[in-house]
Amino acid sequence: MIARILGTVCYVGYLRPAPGTWGSLAALPLAWVLHQLGGFPLLAVAAVLYFVAAWWATAEMTTGSADHDPSEIVADEVVGQWIALAPLSYAAWDRGLDILVLWPGWIAAFILFRLFDIWKPWLVGWADRRGDALGVMLDDVIAGVFAAIGVLALAGVAHGVLMG
Repeated sequence: MIARILGTVCYVGYLRPAPGTWGSLAALPLAWVLHQLGGFPLLAVAAVLYFVAAWWATAEMTTGSADHDPSEIVADEVVGQWIALAPLSYAAWDRGLDILVLWPGWIAAFILFRLFDIWKPWLVGWADRRGDALGVMLDDVIAGVFAAIGVLALAGVAHGVLMG
């Protein structure tokens, strides 16, 4: 029961179509609440703790099943989406900004994370092919890192840092 609640993010994973997208969407207000309560440090700690809990939940939910990554498990999307949002949380926390003023970054983080999670380039695909609970989690962690890098690059372009 606890594994199912954690793994499906309070049953969000049962929403259709595209449960992974629903999981990523659910991560957004959760990230905002975490940021409001404790800034970047709380979001970072929550991501690590939820990674561990979700890894356990995924292992529990897939034990004895041929499907190592059932679509209703979306906790991995939440962790990956939080990683994609980390640069925004850090910037807002460091500069004392309302994180919602960085709304273009939220959109970029969401789109880039979903793109990398669905496309599964390079290391994302490698992790996904592991065929175990850790692989389920790692492919989204890596997709989140790629998305976070993309968010930083887009912010650099938007603010003229990467322009000559």
